[in-house]
Amino acid sequence: MTVLLNDEEGWVEVLGDAIPPAAVDRAPEAETESHIPIGTRNGDHLSMTVDGEPVALAPAKGKLSRRSYAVDVTRDGVAYRLVPDSIAGSRLLKDGKHLGDFSSDGDGRVLAEWKEGAEVSPADASVGYALAAAFGTGGQPMWMVAIEAAAELLPG
Repeated sequence: MTVLLNDEEGWVEVLGDAIPPAAVDRAPEAETESHIPIGTRNGDHLSMTVDGEPVALAPAKGKLSRRSYAVDVTRDGVAYRLVPDSIAGSRLLKDGKHLGDFSSDGDGRVLAEWKEGAEVSPADASVGYALAAAFGTGGQPMWMVAIEAAAELLPG
């Protein structure tokens, strides 16, 4: 499996012999943020395809809670969600069931560990790798964000 990320042009591609190709693309007019590998979480400026067919892509805004960094995809009636569950990692859910855990630092390299007993299809892998590469994985817990925000307010 090959994962390609071009953060300047705003695209991710996942390719392989045994999987359907997946792609996430950013619109050229999108305002970008450097901490997001694909450059934006604004769903109006993003599109995704799996095996050449458009899928519904809905990234959450990414505010305080880990859950606010979830990314949802709907493909052929199947609901996927990549949601942070630790500082470095995110879990991939398919119709609410935990398929596997992903980690990516935003450099296009993605590690996946499939949950024992999970029935993972080639399309599941394509979606998971594409989302992890495009949006990165992990998130700080809310208490840590609150402490950092409070520390910013202290003089000194």
